[in-house]
Amino acid sequence: MAESNYTESSIKSLSPREHIRLRPGMYIGKLGNGASADDGIYVLLKEIIDNSIDEHSSGHGKRIDITVGDEVVAIRDFGRGIPLGKVVDCVSKINTGAKYDSEIFQKSVGLNGVGTKAVNALSSYFLAESYRDSKMKQAIFSQGKLESESRQIKTDEKDGTYVEFTPDKAIFKSFEYHLDFVETMLWNYAYLNTGLTLSLNGGTFRSENGLKDLLENNLTGDILYPIIHLKGEDIEVAMTHGTHYGEDYFSFVNGQHTTMGGTHQAAFREAIVKTIREFFKKDYDASDIRTSIVSSLSLRVQEPVFESQTKTKLGSQNMGPKSATIRNFVNNFIKKELDLYLHQFPETAKAIQEKIVASEKERKELSGIRKLAREKAKKVNLHNKKLRDCRAHFNTKHKRANDSTLFIVEGDSAGGSITKTRDVNTQAVFSLKGKPLNAFGLSKKIVYQNDEFNCLQSALDIEDGLDTLRYNKVVIATDADVDGMHIRLLLLTFFLQFFPDLVRQGHLYILQTPLFRVRTKKKTEYCYTDTQKNRAVEKLGKGVEITRFKGLGEASPEEFATFIGPKIKLDPVTMIQLHNIDELLSFYMGKNTPERQGFIIENLQVEKDLIEGNS
Repeated sequence: MAESNYTESSIKSLSPREHIRLRPGMYIGKLGNGASADDGIYVLLKEIIDNSIDEHSSGHGKRIDITVGDEVVAIRDFGRGIPLGKVVDCVSKINTGAKYDSEIFQKSVGLNGVGTKAVNALSSYFLAESYRDSKMKQAIFSQGKLESESRQIKTDEKDGTYVEFTPDKAIFKSFEYHLDFVETMLWNYAYLNTGLTLSLNGGTFRSENGLKDLLENNLTGDILYPIIHLKGEDIEVAMTHGTHYGEDYFSFVNGQHTTMGGTHQAAFREAIVKTIREFFKKDYDASDIRTSIVSSLSLRVQEPVFESQTKTKLGSQNMGPKSATIRNFVNNFIKKELDLYLHQFPETAKAIQEKIVASEKERKELSGIRKLAREKAKKVNLHNKKLRDCRAHFNTKHKRANDSTLFIVEGDSAGGSITKTRDVNTQAVFSLKGKPLNAFGLSKKIVYQNDEFNCLQSALDIEDGLDTLRYNKVVIATDADVDGMHIRLLLLTFFLQFFPDLVRQGHLYILQTPLFRVRTKKKTEYCYTDTQKNRAVEKLGKGVEITRFKGLGEASPEEFATFIGPKIKLDPVTMIQLHNIDELLSFYMGKNTPERQGFIIENLQVEKDLIEGNS
């Protein structure tokens, strides 16, 4: 092996702007293409809005206007505006800002003076305007470099800040904003900032009841008792129990959605168990207390420490310098307020206890079934036959890698092709045998009694919750025909019925594979729609050969490399504003009702009209 020439010239010093562009992941997490809620383009938007939220939290500005186009994003707030003499510095010089002054921003989201500068450096176009005391100043940048700067001039605009940017395609390549992700972000801001009005492309987001509204608008089934809503200084909690499996938490710190939880969420889960045990004077199992819980927690902390710049997990142990620990603060609040609530509302206390007893009974019934299922799977080696694992889905801290993916495919043919061409380090393949069972209305016993479900659950390692989920993305990769669509629905039913958290937390996707291959002797294009096919035929000209893919098994391994490589097309499965999973599954996967028959007939008529209209 040739020795590298390690000399003084090997040592490089980068400017902050150069470092952000060279290592964007350190500042905004993964880049992505917009298919996931935590992709970089949404982090850019959030970083700018966070500054506007901090202004509102400090008592300045009751409205934030956001516009999201195909590529250009604009944010206008009505806070105090950046001091005009510091506009350029505040949006371009790293570690510059007012948030080092704790008297100005006591409990803000951002503390490091990095966010806006990262947005600037990662944008091909970045404009900042500040309006303050009837004067304004404008600065325009490209890739973090100042292009132009205006003098301070008079303006009739109300005080505040306007930022407009376009993510740099040299960094983000191909990207697309999914407005449902943006809407979820804005709703969370609204829930956590009652009295604040946000607008997105003309739509309005506003909440009067905070976290109570959040739960009501995100419930996905029946609840067993009215939402408990508790508020104190620097803390707000809303909670109830549903009929679903798993635990569902929406946790926030200083308005930041901590999707990965952290010390505050761990403290809350612990406090719920402790308080319930003490109230009923029974040593209930923690899993029986928390299963089916849906709750939200918001905490205000001085100088919070997050585990990364993207701020998805809280690492702080204390409420602030020389303050109580977060664990004690949350524990004391829940113990006092929840205990008082349960004494005041005995019907709610009774409903909680009945739920715990029912969960305990089911858990004990399942324990024997689980043991038999594990022994059977081990005996016939089903798990290894169906799963072709990747080499490194965990890092040294025993956390799944962000780029780890499991493809669920139908049959050995598609499984073989995708296995030959996948990235063996990050992409695993699970092969189904035939159509899965329709799991709607069945108990969790079926997950262990059915070989397909038991092995899939084992492959994902989600038997006891998502903490041990082995892959960050779970991708349903079925054929684009009637049978493939049916299998897709059956898998969605399985996950929504037994593991809805997998969907809620943004781990489930649908692989989009091309319907057509259009090629000549010199060039090949893959098309996902009839419109794309027609454009490709027109573009490639004479001698075009068109192939309609009937199934994934028809694609060669070389073609699969295109479908699941850097240009992979994934549609996220989301549950945004989905109020009732049971109702949805009942309609599509339950017994054939007159309502569903009418729906089918009506839509078949529409299809018929379209055909006749084109004939």
